[in-house]
Order: sequence, then C-alpha cells, then structure tokens
Amino acid sequence: MFSNIPLLLTWLRIVLIPVFVAVYYLPDAWLGPVAKNWTAMTVFSVAEITDWLDGYLGRRWGEVSAFGAFLDPVADKLMVAAALIVLVWIGRAEAYLAIAIIGREIAISALREWMAQLGQTKSVAVAFIGKVKTVAQMTAIIALLLWEDVIPGVSTPLLGKFALWVAAILTLWSMFHYLKLAAPHIEGPGE
Repeated sequence: MFSNIPLLLTWLRIVLIPVFVAVYYLPDAWLGPVAKNWTAMTVFSVAEITDWLDGYLGRRWGEVSAFGAFLDPVADKLMVAAALIVLVWIGRAEAYLAIAIIGREIAISALREWMAQLGQTKSVAVAFIGKVKTVAQMTAIIALLLWEDVIPGVSTPLLGKFALWVAAILTLWSMFHYLKLAAPHIEGPGE
C-alpha cells in the first residue's frame, strides 16, 4: 500500500483534506481570519505541489502502479471538491460554479472508467484544454482562499472570481470535448 514515495505523496494529499477543512473550524481566538486564509492556502498549495511531484517522481523513478494511477486523480478531485465546498461555505464562491466543476469531475471520472473497461482509455486522455482548466481552477482557489489583496495592484478576490468563471467555462467545454471523443464508442439500445 505504501510501497513508494509517489504513492506516499498521494496519500499525504488525501490526509491534507481534513486538515484543510479543519482550518476554518478553528476558533478565531486560536487562528484569526487572515491566518486561516494563509494556512488554508498553504495546505491547499502543498497538496497541489504533491500532485505534480508524485507524477513526476513516479515517471522518473519508474514507480507507476495501477493503484497509484487510480488514486492520484481521486485525491486531486477530492481536494478540489473540498476547497470549492469550503469557498461556497465561507461565501467566496458561487454554489452553481462549484456544482458545475464538481459535477464535471464526477462525470468525466465515470466516463474515463467506462472507457477503460472498453479498452479505449486513450480516447479520453487528458487534453490541453483540461490542463488550462486546471491552471485556472488552481489560480481561482488560491486567490479565493487568500481573499486579501496581497499582490500590489491586483484585487485577489476579483482575480479569484474571474479565474473561477474561466475554470467553470473551461470545465464545461472540456466535458463536451471528452463526451465528443467518447461518442463513437457509445452504443445505443439493442446494438
């Protein structure tokens, strides 16, 4: 189960999810609002860095396993879902945008699983638009977690809200892209 460093990093990302959520449950006397923002942003950023690092190390060291390939995207989607839910809860993100993003992640994960059963995994491999969506999504979440204007001349809340809209639009666009790629493999009733 914990046979290699890349897999350990994936498990670390899963363990960080309740830590991330717990930050906003701490009393303000223990951790003030600004400190909560920075702590949550740091935990989220560490999790996202481990997402990149586990893939890089797994490929470089040849420690890619079927279980790791399954668990890695699950860990990433759980962290993003937790972050979006927290952002809705603290009033920094719109619920409909979070639902669109989380719903797409569930739908595309199911589609990829189904396509894998058909032996068509490459038909729905990650496309460039999915990578751009991920960058917009990470930018949005980090900016909305910070919430304070920490970049001179840039409104971090405005940047976060704009990036979240971009992420949501790209989320839907990429979902239709993947569905279009999968369409030739979908059989109708009785076929």
